[in-house]
Amino acid sequence: MRPLFISPVVLEKLKTKHNVTTREVVQCFENRVGNYVEDGREEHKSDPPTLWFVAPTNCERLLKVIFIFVDGNIHIRSAYEPSQAVIELYEQLGK
Repeated sequence: MRPLFISPVVLEKLKTKHNVTTREVVQCFENRVGNYVEDGREEHKSDPPTLWFVAPTNCERLLKVIFIFVDGNIHIRSAYEPSQAVIELYEQLGK
């Protein structure tokens, strides 16, 4: 797996708002089946592109992980439990 970076601001948001740990994010990358999906919504467009996927942790907790690649490294933007609509969208676009 490529090096993973989480800024202190994002780390705090993951912890307080979404109750997600760094370990869970890493597990999602390790357990991912399917492709990354580019977020094409205008308000989320970025350079480099924002990517996301849905995958389980080792305890079967589903998370949507949102990130960008910078210089070959993974920079986490967010991670949280996805809605059913997001799960279905990933089933269509990511698998």
